Amino acid sequence: MYLIKNGLIVTEKDILTGHDLIIQEDRIANIAAPSKTPKGYEIIDANGGFIVPGFIDIHSDYIEHVATPRPNCLMDFDLSIHEAEKELASHGITTIFHSLSLYKSWDFAHNPIRDPHNVRRFAEIIANTHDQSRLIRHRFHARLEIDNLDEIERLRQLIDEEKVHLISLMDHTPGQGQYKNLEVYRKTIKSYYNHLNNDDIDQMIAKHREKKLLSLDDLKDLADYASKKNIAIASHDDDSIEKLQKNQYIGVAISEFPTTINVALEAKKMGFFTLGGAPNILLGGSHSGNLSAAEAIEHNALDILCSDYYPASLIHAIFKMNREHQTSLNKMFNMLTINPAKAVKMDQEIGSIKAGKKADLLIIELIKTDFPVISMVFVDGCPVQQMSYRQ
Repeated sequence: MYLIKNGLIVTEKDILTGHDLIIQEDRIANIAAPSKTPKGYEIIDANGGFIVPGFIDIHSDYIEHVATPRPNCLMDFDLSIHEAEKELASHGITTIFHSLSLYKSWDFAHNPIRDPHNVRRFAEIIANTHDQSRLIRHRFHARLEIDNLDEIERLRQLIDEEKVHLISLMDHTPGQGQYKNLEVYRKTIKSYYNHLNNDDIDQMIAKHREKKLLSLDDLKDLADYASKKNIAIASHDDDSIEKLQKNQYIGVAISEFPTTINVALEAKKMGFFTLGGAPNILLGGSHSGNLSAAEAIEHNALDILCSDYYPASLIHAIFKMNREHQTSLNKMFNMLTINPAKAVKMDQEIGSIKAGKKADLLIIELIKTDFPVISMVFVDGCPVQQMSYRQ
């Protein structure tokens, strides 16, 4: 049992001062004015730092970099999870949705962890591992490229076996979505294959435009199938109102990385959760030339931030938006906690500091005036990581 004192407690709507937070077993027991320390409690001094819910990262392919640190070097998956979670915890991520892609083609360089067989192996490991034997919570986010007709039945099987926790529907066909600007697509392809000339890439584009995709009704059938298991469906790189309307028909709940401010605003009006990447904020804009996440937040067009490919971006995006754009800390923290929890239907247990909820908590201190450091991480009421800087 723990009593955390001398901190700024970040709730969904406020930042509380002069309160203690009490943890009993795996739950938040109470938030109360300081009083005599109950017998048997270990006291933790937050040193004036922020006490916040653990971050919930629902879109991260970071595990790919850990499991395949070099092309064609595939590390043991269980080892990869253990090593990745140590770093993820250090960045405040207490619930991670590993976003592994089921691609049919290999335009963006072959990565062995993206072989369907390996994706399924990874899903098995996550499903067969109890959270109690890990530092943080691990979930599987299946990213299905909609030309990959071969994987539909196997994905349905994983759904039946309760090994999938989120599905996103992706279409990286050049000329729309993330690569609506064909010059961005050409530049991206050349970064992977510098031997290709423009004619080669033109042939690649033409081939993509002729490929068979899952129909709208096929996608709706899959979404309906997943919803029976309480699995949320996301879309990827929405670039038009028409696409949003199709996604609404399918049953999509989350619009990941809308490409323009108008699409993001319309997605919000239509009731979608909208998601952007925290690295976008640190870089000052999208690396694909699409929507600026900072602009979207200023226009109230984004609900959720994810780390995408860079876990350290989450905490720094919060404080950069607060420092440079005067966005409230409550709003920014909600984008990493209660909002993603609601989107993936976990908000009854995690995502906010409230009596009765799981004690997934962070203590964040500022050093050198404005550099945020996560000094302590709790998951299920247990300290799983602690860090202190030398004075």
